[in-house]
Amino acid sequence: MTSLIILAVVLVVLAIFVVGIYNRLVGLRQNVNQGVADIDAQLRQRHDLIPNLVNTVKGYAGHEKETLDSVIAARNQAASGPVSSNDEAQLRVALDKLLALGEAYPDLKASANFQELQRELSNVEDKLAAARRALNAAVSRFNTARESFPAILFAGMLGFQEADFHRLDDSEKGVVDQVPDVAF
Repeated sequence: MTSLIILAVVLVVLAIFVVGIYNRLVGLRQNVNQGVADIDAQLRQRHDLIPNLVNTVKGYAGHEKETLDSVIAARNQAASGPVSSNDEAQLRVALDKLLALGEAYPDLKASANFQELQRELSNVEDKLAAARRALNAAVSRFNTARESFPAILFAGMLGFQEADFHRLDDSEKGVVDQVPDVAF
């Protein structure tokens, strides 16, 4: 009888311990999911700013149709469907060309709308970089907790897979995470 009670107590303590591990991993996994959602929100904000920026530039540089069309096409490609690093890299290049038009058109450089939209876009790029860093930190915390003893004994059984860091492919490195460099 005593051994049965001891076994029951050990099982209850083990169950409480596993529930604690499970709840901690769930919280950390939610932080990772939040990081992914934050990046998505920043990308959407970037995509929403682009039509306003293009319309502002159109008023000053209407004959730069090819640049404007390439920005809209890149924005539509990047906004339609899952996040693709290649699509985002093409969008970044098109935006750089669009912002460079400011150098060729002095009236455009002086436009308060253009300057404000450029500041907003720069702000979004900063937030996007920060969201990527936050996601990587959340992934690191989750993976560390998942791989730490004793959680590693239960994580696989509880359905917790290793989270993947937000990696930039070769087309994005040095392009996507940089704030546009436009000199006036």
